[in-house]
Amino acid sequence: MAPTTTTTLNAFDPGQPTHAHSDDDSSSCPFCHIATTYSPYDPADPPVASSPHLDPDAGSPEPTTFVVLSTPLLIAFLDIMPLSPGHVLLCPRSHRRKLTDATPAEARELGRYLRVLSAAVGAATGVPDWNVVQNNGAAAAQVVPHMHFHIIPRPELRSRGAERFTSTMFGRGQREELDEDEAAPLAESIRQAIAEVIGVEEAGKAKL
Repeated sequence: MAPTTTTTLNAFDPGQPTHAHSDDDSSSCPFCHIATTYSPYDPADPPVASSPHLDPDAGSPEPTTFVVLSTPLLIAFLDIMPLSPGHVLLCPRSHRRKLTDATPAEARELGRYLRVLSAAVGAATGVPDWNVVQNNGAAAAQVVPHMHFHIIPRPELRSRGAERFTSTMFGRGQREELDEDEAAPLAESIRQAIAEVIGVEEAGKAKL
């Protein structure tokens, strides 16, 4: 018997689903729980920290999730075990195990926001260099079976505070639990930086 599929409608665009998943492989997925808990918002006009979009009254994932981007197709949030401050995960809302499972629409959106998020994370952290890492399958070091990209700022090791983070690559190295007191303002800075990046792009298009 084929697995059943459930879909919920989103508040950002009621005509589009926010999350579709197969009951057999996503019921325990932490990223699916985040996707169904946090509704989409307009990245060009991000909500304030007290908004239900970012601080739901019930069903909030544990540990606390710090969302930085939430569209009808995608969601991005701070990694709970970051390799460096500003380490962000970007994934489809729908349960896609590997990159090749993403739909063409999701792939286009992922490509767009990988660039936007990279610029925003760099602006918010002041770190101009970063890694983009994406693993497919257990043998390739994928831990959560819901495809996602890592955007990882790479602070200069000689810079102040960088001694907390070893020279890491592709998931190897020193990892510390996310400090929630530091995470809240950082997530706010990244959301605002995303809006600024989008604003600059839209202004550029308007001049053409």
